[in-house]
Amino acid sequence: MADDAVTYRARAAVETANAQGATLDNVRERSERAARAWDAMADRAERVSTQRLQREAATAAQRSAED
Repeated sequence: MADDAVTYRARAAVETANAQGATLDNVRERSERAARAWDAMADRAERVSTQRLQREAATAAQRSAED
C-alpha cells in the first residue's frame, strides 16, 4: 500500500508540472484538479496504511495478552 502512495505522489507531481507548462486556462485548471485529487488519494492511502499497522499491532498485543 505504501507503493500506492508513492505512485499517487508521482502522478500528482506530473500533473503539477503539466499545469505549470499549460498555456490554456482550462488545461491548467484540469491539471491542478488532477494534482489535488492524486494528493488526496496519496493522503488516504497513507492514512489507511497507518491505521492498518495500528490495528495489526493492537490485535497482536491482544493475542499476546490472551496467551
